Amino acid sequence: MLDATAGERPTERLPNRQLVAMSLYWFGLSSIFAGLTAILGGRLEFTGLVGPGEAGRALFLTTIGGAIIAILVQPTIGSISDYTTSRWGRRKPYIVIGSVLDVVFLIGIATSNDLISIAAFITLLQFSSNLAQGPFQGYVPDLVPARQVGLASALVGLFQILGNVGGFAIGALAIATEQFALGLVSLGVIELATMVIVFVGVREGRTPKDRAGRSWLSIAGEAWGTDILREHSFLWLVVSRLAILMGGGVLVNLAPFYLPRSHGLSQQETGTAYLAMVALVALGTVVAVVPSARISDRIGRKKVIYASCAIAAAGLGVVAVAPTVPIAFAGVALYGISAGIFLAVDWALMTDIIPKASSGRYMGMSNVATASSGVLAVAVGGSLMDVVGGPAELGTGPRAALVMAVVLCGVGALLLRPVEEPRREDAPVAAAEVAATGA
Repeated sequence: MLDATAGERPTERLPNRQLVAMSLYWFGLSSIFAGLTAILGGRLEFTGLVGPGEAGRALFLTTIGGAIIAILVQPTIGSISDYTTSRWGRRKPYIVIGSVLDVVFLIGIATSNDLISIAAFITLLQFSSNLAQGPFQGYVPDLVPARQVGLASALVGLFQILGNVGGFAIGALAIATEQFALGLVSLGVIELATMVIVFVGVREGRTPKDRAGRSWLSIAGEAWGTDILREHSFLWLVVSRLAILMGGGVLVNLAPFYLPRSHGLSQQETGTAYLAMVALVALGTVVAVVPSARISDRIGRKKVIYASCAIAAAGLGVVAVAPTVPIAFAGVALYGISAGIFLAVDWALMTDIIPKASSGRYMGMSNVATASSGVLAVAVGGSLMDVVGGPAELGTGPRAALVMAVVLCGVGALLLRPVEEPRREDAPVAAAEVAATGA
């Protein structure tokens, strides 16, 4: 077990089964908000919760409070977990409590029939989910040695995307069958199952940092200390991540509107087509995620992320102008490839550059981009959709939002330029590796 006050990366090689167990919880976490977004979009589009031309605005208003909570909670609880001492370690208590509360709040959303109560439970869900996610993100910097970062990050990206795919699949089935409540409860069951695997299968890493007599309030405030402003590469990477994820967020959040408005599909056809989109994203991800992480180990992370941005822009552009659903599917497949590349390699680059002793704090802060990207995509893209489409809900509305998504991919690539990537030859060599080679 490493001393948390030390900044070095662990050197002990982890068994592959522990890498998988560590990453699997991402499946549960990602599936919740992917499925929730799809189900909420379906309810807004097909159940008469809002009037014509108001769906984009309503989707934003029901999720903005939760996004603010996520931005505040995740870095704060991540920082607190860096100092936590318990019989379960410094990360697991938060993971267990947050997961159980997620199920409670999903049931609340499932049984709510007005926008105010739905928004309230979504806000509570964001609190509980980020209570778990902030500390959980510290595991890769806590436990993974430098030579396994590419593989670990690939697994993180893989299970994040598969979680998104699983969530969207459940959402698509819920839309097609009008079983919205059953879909939401299913998401909670999935997260509980993956939480149990992490609790049983992942050991703790570093010893907690010493509080040195400071209060927990002081520790919580540390997450927002101005010292983080000195980490220039970290800050540029966070804003780059935000722009890139917003681009993809426009597609995944507005697809329940794009399919019926831009292609004239019925509710059942929309659910079926959405399910096909999910399958294509899954296929692209599975093909791309592991090879891209391994390539980034050799040629560098930034080059691979630039390639991801280019592929994403191409895919989203095809969806934006597609005259038929099959052509839109081709663009979605390209986006799936780009998403697999980005999530694996971006995670590895973030892990490379953060201070290791405060991994909970920095990984929590980095996920501010992830937590806010979907809501900002809805805020900007959904508002543009409403303005361009108007009360008639014309198909040009979702298409205009997707053109904006293409621009966001380019902005994300430009914001990545100032990030100083550690050179591959500077990666630390494990002591055990040196001893094994006799060096």
